[in-house]
Amino acid sequence: MNTLSIAIHGGAGTLVKGMMTPELEARYKNDLKLALDKGYAILEAGGTAIDAVEVAVKVLEDSPLFNAGKGSVFTATESHEMDASIMDGNTLNAGAVSLITGIKNPISLARDVMEKSEHVFLAGEGAMQFAKELDYTIENDTYFYDDFRHQQWLEIKDTDRFQLDHAKKKDSKFGTVGAVACDQDGNIAAATSTGGMTNKKWGRVGDSPMIGAGNYANNKTCAISCTGSGEFFIRGVVAYDVSCLMEHKNMSLKAASEEVIHKRILEIGGDGGLIAVDANGNVAMPFNTEGMYRASKTSAGVEEVSIYK
Repeated sequence: MNTLSIAIHGGAGTLVKGMMTPELEARYKNDLKLALDKGYAILEAGGTAIDAVEVAVKVLEDSPLFNAGKGSVFTATESHEMDASIMDGNTLNAGAVSLITGIKNPISLARDVMEKSEHVFLAGEGAMQFAKELDYTIENDTYFYDDFRHQQWLEIKDTDRFQLDHAKKKDSKFGTVGAVACDQDGNIAAATSTGGMTNKKWGRVGDSPMIGAGNYANNKTCAISCTGSGEFFIRGVVAYDVSCLMEHKNMSLKAASEEVIHKRILEIGGDGGLIAVDANGNVAMPFNTEGMYRASKTSAGVEEVSIYK
């Protein structure tokens, strides 16, 4: 049987050490481990990589600690706009949604786009219409309200500033969640979900829902979920860049991931991290920030739940 593996992230960059209390750190690690264990349990029971990544991301979307689903940040208009994408490395099928509101688990809607529509990417009103046709419950604003997120927004509302999640300084945390997995058949998959940027305007979309930029999976190479300064990850086509280095330069998962995160993305001014698996069950989780909320588990007995370097 193939080596089973799963890796998850809850964003690169972290709360500055001084702001992170032991209690809060324990809560983060607990929710990361819960998502990891639920995803891994599916793999262990013979389930597919695509099921495992969806379930793991749903756990993180349901936690108010992470900027996705329930914990999504506020836009300039005091609303929530969420993005998500999912990709199956076996078939290269993919689904993505952007600028959606009121959907408890955006990753599930992205999967429905992949499996129940003829399309890859639906956005805004059209994505919402698709959700309603599938009888999704549209949650009201109170479901997504989080006092910490609201305070973040109040500090910068009515200004032209925006910030990535959790920040006292602008770039201290990139709030995205994601999962990658390899199942018993050697099939791999990737899923990514985000609530975007605090105080974002004009329907800004980052890399998370963009196949090839923030999310990618191909059995021949790797499954990748990114978290970072989205504008730069889009310009660097980061997720596909890792796959390309593996395919065309015969680099290992570790070497390709590190080349992109520690060299190529830095050269254009971006920062962040990614999680990656290949069809042999290898895992890589490089980041160039102070930390990255991350966890991984394999059937070879490796398990990690970490925040800082």
